[in-house]
Amino acid sequence: MTIDNGKALPSGPFELGHRSLQSGLRDWVEQQTRLPLGYIEQLYTFADRDRAGDEGQRVISISYLALAREEQAEPADKATWRNWYDFFPWEDHRDGVPPSLPDVIVPRLDAWAAAAENTWGRGDRRQRVAIAFGLEGHGWNEELVLQRYELLFEAALVEEAHRGRTKNPTLSVFGPAMAADHRRILATGIARLRAKIKYRPVVFELMPPTFTLLQLQRSVEALAGRLVHKPNFRRLVEQQDLVEDTGEMTADMRGRPAKLFRFRHDVLAERAVAGTKLPVSRA
Repeated sequence: MTIDNGKALPSGPFELGHRSLQSGLRDWVEQQTRLPLGYIEQLYTFADRDRAGDEGQRVISISYLALAREEQAEPADKATWRNWYDFFPWEDHRDGVPPSLPDVIVPRLDAWAAAAENTWGRGDRRQRVAIAFGLEGHGWNEELVLQRYELLFEAALVEEAHRGRTKNPTLSVFGPAMAADHRRILATGIARLRAKIKYRPVVFELMPPTFTLLQLQRSVEALAGRLVHKPNFRRLVEQQDLVEDTGEMTADMRGRPAKLFRFRHDVLAERAVAGTKLPVSRA
């Protein structure tokens, strides 16, 4: 969920009238988006000196990861749902490796790494790029979202690295900029959520009351940016007793009706210890 025509995340100052940080967060988000929040947890505190683009002001932000269903509320006029892959197009591998990675991003990073190979103390650039982007025998790790963005920032390949300077039109392949360091905050949130769905059933916070197993699988894949192995995924969900059959079927007349499931209520009470694993397909 974004505000300011997709350029910023909902935010606001902590005020005396707020009972707690979380209540302040909920107040600001509901005011700006008309969206009630579900699951919420503190994400990270951002306090870098130059993070707001104003050298004369020090801004500290305490960020949160919150989940909400898209259909729960109509957004406010200036609030809009955005696909996070608009901002991180290199992170979506559901249809294979995005062409921009081998065609543009990796060559640019290679050139940036080569420029520092003979510089004392900077010879690790190539290794960092290889690990973060799954090169030279390293596998793609979907959780390294922030590390990839930070490398692109350090190499001056994203617009946020060019604030105060002439905009480079060739940077469009690297996604649109966001206010201050909001894209960095978003990268941190994506990484946290991708890690969390592997051991906590938080994906159910995003599901409707009843759903098919295919809908559940597609939701997990959308979060991970990768396809999962369908038989393994269904076996894991069933073995962990995460869902229960409602006894109903979908009413979709375009194809074969599918069973409808719901999140098992006992697991809701056990969510502190319950978990799911993400059987990512390596094919």
